Amino acid sequence: MRILITGATGLVGQGVLRECLAAEDVAHVAALGRRPSGVTDPRLEDILVPDFGDLDAVATRLQPFDGCLYCAGAPPLGTPEAEYRRVTVDLTLNVARTLAVRNPGLTFVYISGLGSDPRSRVMQLRVKGEAEQALAALPIRTVMLRTGGIQPVGGERSPHAALAAMYPVLGPLMGLGVRALPGLVTDTGRVGRAMLAVLRDPDPPPVLENAEINRLGR
Repeated sequence: MRILITGATGLVGQGVLRECLAAEDVAHVAALGRRPSGVTDPRLEDILVPDFGDLDAVATRLQPFDGCLYCAGAPPLGTPEAEYRRVTVDLTLNVARTLAVRNPGLTFVYISGLGSDPRSRVMQLRVKGEAEQALAALPIRTVMLRTGGIQPVGGERSPHAALAAMYPVLGPLMGLGVRALPGLVTDTGRVGRAMLAVLRDPDPPPVLENAEINRLGR
């Protein structure tokens, strides 16, 4: 498989990238982002772009790919609604539409969130729901992963200072949650393995809730 990852420097993306490079059936991985992934591997290339809203400079490098594992996003806490919507909906759709034109057989796997719904009263869940709805209307296969809490298990660190300070405290508790509350908590390794399982499936479901993510990524 040839895979494009976004958000490879984020906490979730770091784990997803690690799982991709550990998979024997992954021939090539490209990390699309503003910063280098920081990982060295002969199968990995960095595609640097300042703004996901303008992909013209790298458009010719966005093919051929079998799947896109979309892990980029804005922090759900502390991001104003207008900026959260721009990052979550506008930029995500621009990447997805650009890939769809060049890779009509692509599977686009999107990290959404537990409870995402365009009718939700919670801003973050409403915007995530709007992104899901827009992605599902595209002429490519799309799969939404509605993750709950995500425990870092491979040494991943959040690039956001406030979140980075929280995870050393919350991490062990989240590990208990993965076993006791599989519908609410998962971890970075399970998310990565579940995303790869989706790409291997010729007919994946359009939505995976947290418990199914844990089952696939076990």
